Amino acid sequence: MKKVLLPTDFSENSYKAIGYAMRLFKDQECTFFLLHTYTPAIYQAEYVMHAQMQVGLGDFYRSNSIQQLEKLQDRITTEFKNPKHKFVVRAAFNLLVDEILVTIDNEKIDLVVMGTQGASGAKEIFFGTNTIHVIKKTTCPVIAVPVSNSHRLPQNILFPTDYEVSYQNDQFSELKNIVTMHRSKLMVLHISASYELDPDRAKNKSKLLEIFKGMQIDLHEVGDQGVISAINGFQSDNDVDFLVMVQHKRTFLERLFMEPVINKIGFHVTIPFMVIPGFEQ
Repeated sequence: MKKVLLPTDFSENSYKAIGYAMRLFKDQECTFFLLHTYTPAIYQAEYVMHAQMQVGLGDFYRSNSIQQLEKLQDRITTEFKNPKHKFVVRAAFNLLVDEILVTIDNEKIDLVVMGTQGASGAKEIFFGTNTIHVIKKTTCPVIAVPVSNSHRLPQNILFPTDYEVSYQNDQFSELKNIVTMHRSKLMVLHISASYELDPDRAKNKSKLLEIFKGMQIDLHEVGDQGVISAINGFQSDNDVDFLVMVQHKRTFLERLFMEPVINKIGFHVTIPFMVIPGFEQ
């Protein structure tokens, strides 16, 4: 049974991400872990120094979080009514990113689905800080769901690549599952200054085609116009409802996360965005 982690702060934004996950996996048996972390500023520093004095306060926050998680579970089961879906609620006194990583490891989580909105709420900011840290540190794929009333289920999936890294079949198990379930088309967008591939890139391209053999895959080529411009341009000219990239130290995605915020303005992620962990070569 698939295990999906759903972090929540009980906002409507996080609920929209949860709703997307319910629809995305509506035909698949899943266990969803509803996770909420609490680190009240009033006693964050004191908790570590005077843990015994804070026991009652910690119990209060934990009890309150559990109650809200159970209420959230009731809302989800009432709205979606899916017997294939089971839920586990989890509240923890911890930083969100740290608890997500612990839960992934302890529960063997297959996938994380979470919202993208940062604390600032500024639309021009690429992703919220928590989302970026989870993507950079996690060992399983993450689907970041932008704030929206609704998102279409993935029919046309955009996968930008420069064929710079070699892909492995295991990396794409969750993406292949989504493609199969929704009969999606994978649109591979090669961004390069030259349309001629060197031997290494040609080999990586062949490996990618082998991984998705038997599935609907379209290959597209664009000149080196900057990855942000290429992605935005392709989306404006094509019907795209899901974006996927591989996180690797040599890829554009890693550079994007490392650059100052000002360089990310213009890269507006308006569709669900899956980030797949890379591997060291």
